[in-house]
Amino acid sequence: MRETPRSQGTAGDAEPVLPQPRPGCALAHTTGAFGSGSPHRSDGRPPQTPRGARHTDRHGGPGTTPPVPGPPTVRSPSAPRAPLPAVLMPPVALIALLALLALCTWQIAAHGPLRGYDERLGRAIAGSALPSPVAGFLADLGDTAVAVPVLAVALGWTAWCARRAGEPRWWLPPLTAAAAMAAVPALVVPFKALVDRPGPPGPLAGESGFFPSGHAATAAVAYGATALLLRPLLRPELRRPLLMGVAVLNLAVAAGLVRRGYHWPLDTVASWCLSGLLLWTVLRVGRSSDDGQERRPSAPGDG
Repeated sequence: MRETPRSQGTAGDAEPVLPQPRPGCALAHTTGAFGSGSPHRSDGRPPQTPRGARHTDRHGGPGTTPPVPGPPTVRSPSAPRAPLPAVLMPPVALIALLALLALCTWQIAAHGPLRGYDERLGRAIAGSALPSPVAGFLADLGDTAVAVPVLAVALGWTAWCARRAGEPRWWLPPLTAAAAMAAVPALVVPFKALVDRPGPPGPLAGESGFFPSGHAATAAVAYGATALLLRPLLRPELRRPLLMGVAVLNLAVAAGLVRRGYHWPLDTVASWCLSGLLLWTVLRVGRSSDDGQERRPSAPGDG
């Protein structure tokens, strides 16, 4: 019997050979082979492992291993919730204004110690070095004949700009500011009749009904609402100076009223509290109408 001679080459001399597929059972493991129940088994039996039991996704590809990306079906307790509208959340400043107004009204009506300090401060300011003509001019800035026309110009300008920009509720912020201005006498007059505070020594000595100050409230609402209406129309670097200028202007009006002997200091403070409530309403209505977008004035040549 002849033997086949064996090769004398070493293992290192052998050329690498790629594995070749064997016919038979190997073909049964391919997808779609005869007798194959799944792409993983050739005998038609169901798969035994969870990985083999996975289904394909809607695109026909293999499924993904958990966790599957997508929104959770149940909200986690630690998941952030959508914030409530700002109008439904009264800020701390609003509560502080109400508390300060209640404190001033109680002290003035009950002849509390705060009223005594207020009257001493008023007499000191009345005897200050502020010239009387300058104080009179500052006090007149709170008159309706001066403050209301300024607000009227701002109302017309902002309404024209908003309507030209195509805003659906262009009329809402100006209307709210006008309603706030009309609410000043409706709030101030009942307070004056309820507290019935005598005036300081001066041109109106002997009269009563000085708490709160109608001039201070008129100036605060008129100039404050003007600033809130014009603020979205200005460049960002001009907005803060505008608000600071309005605050300084109202302080000057109050100083002129006290220096001329028209009001006590707490009369103006109570007016600022009432005005702050009205301006808060103007601010919130303006933000809700803007929906987070700032208005810009259009050029006269724009279509």
